[in-house]
Amino acid sequence: MTQVYERERQLHREVARAVESGVPEVEVLAVELGGSELLWVFVDHPNGVDHALCERVTRALAGLLTHYTVNVSSPGFERPLRTPEHLAGVIGRRVSVRTREAVAGRTRLRGEVAAAGDREFTLVAGSGERVLVPYDAIARCNLIDEGR
Repeated sequence: MTQVYERERQLHREVARAVESGVPEVEVLAVELGGSELLWVFVDHPNGVDHALCERVTRALAGLLTHYTVNVSSPGFERPLRTPEHLAGVIGRRVSVRTREAVAGRTRLRGEVAAAGDREFTLVAGSGERVLVPYDAIARCNLIDEGR
């Protein structure tokens, strides 16, 4: 599984370069593999994400279309969170985290984001335990939809 996450990180860098240079103001939030030939690209834009924007992003990724089926999507209610800025924006909200290696003895964590530093964020688990999660350890981290 670690190889998948490493490939996703590499693809994220490639996709972000292509998209952010070709489609103004688009932020690539996350890139996830859905198998060997399926690539999910989650994007955001200050004016929101619509079908026309997804189409422009897909065109910017034309070079990947020979190797992958590319699905471009808005972040949705359970938006992907990967960076210090993403986590700083959701302090006080609940997240679900899957890590590449064990953090505090686990690879799956759920709880409230209490703080977001430069290298790690603080998660308060349901038991009240405070866990420091390094950004480099994140395989997946998503906001939990609480019906807001």
